[in-house]
Amino acid sequence: MHLSDNLAADAPGTPAEWIRRAPKAVLHDHLDGGLRPATIVELARACGYTALPTEDPAELALWFRDAADSGSLERYLETFAHTCAVMQTREALHRIAAECAEDLAADGVVYAEVRYAPEQHLEGGLTLDEVVDAVNEGLREGERRTGGRITVRALLTGMRHTRRSLEIAELTVAHRDRGVAGFDIAGGEIGNPPAEHLTAFQHLKRANCHITIHAGEAVGAESVHEAVQVCGAERIGHGVRITDDIAADGTLGHLAAYVRDNRIALEVCPTSNLQTGAALSYEKHPIDELRRLGFTVTLNTDNRLVSGTTMSEEFQHMVDAFGYGPEVFEEFTVAAVEAAFLPLPQRRRIIEEIVRPGYAALSSTSR
Repeated sequence: MHLSDNLAADAPGTPAEWIRRAPKAVLHDHLDGGLRPATIVELARACGYTALPTEDPAELALWFRDAADSGSLERYLETFAHTCAVMQTREALHRIAAECAEDLAADGVVYAEVRYAPEQHLEGGLTLDEVVDAVNEGLREGERRTGGRITVRALLTGMRHTRRSLEIAELTVAHRDRGVAGFDIAGGEIGNPPAEHLTAFQHLKRANCHITIHAGEAVGAESVHEAVQVCGAERIGHGVRITDDIAADGTLGHLAAYVRDNRIALEVCPTSNLQTGAALSYEKHPIDELRRLGFTVTLNTDNRLVSGTTMSEEFQHMVDAFGYGPEVFEEFTVAAVEAAFLPLPQRRRIIEEIVRPGYAALSSTSR
């Protein structure tokens, strides 16, 4: 059951009601971390994958959430073996991408960037180009099914522990006018610094392609420094360990000041951060401090299935922890769209025609 199912009965004006209706934007959402449990079960049966811990969709959803609640990024990442196992055909990738767009739109998301690693979907004989085409076509189908209520773009991810990042960077350039918005590096952060993939980043910069990098999650501020100053990241996936460069009295070190002053957006994922040990609790999560200090903060899901979350639930956690109202979430949403890897006219249209009017409509019922 999705959060929106539970929110429908809430009286207008309650946090749950305006959260459900609020326009949302997500920049950090993994395709292989957001499958519907029932879809995993159906696809596993179809392809003969027998290693699922259970074939009951409700129990499977709970299993993913429990496995993710380990406090370890490495253990968290192990859950993706099951989702990637059923994402090896064109038909499966198309279905999963279309459902992803539908599920995000049902939660009020109006713009999304969904990332995945093409190299993880080759076991069924697909080529890298065929993987990207299947996902792009699925996302377009999902947009059509929602009546155009959501715009979705893909980010292609290179894996830190493999040596295919240049190949994926080249793939990003080749597909950037067909639904691919940019490039990412992901995977176990410890022992796998982004600079090991510098050739890929240099290729992207020469081609004027957008870059976001997972950094500052399991490794400290030095990871963020390398991502920004060596590799040219325009956004940082997670980035919460930038607080290592912020003194107890709020004084910013040179790196933190650079990230803040240059409006390098942080793709913050609170629930995921708790699960991987990057934060102790919602109340102690650094998102509020970072916001108050003027950083460009965006709110994200990371992995909706694995973390057992939605954008509406992330909003609710922030309401409960910090008392945020619609004006703060409008701030987060505008920041996300402004940092999106979209042409400026499209970003302006989403903000001026969808986000601003959507939050203005909440003002009379949310207080």
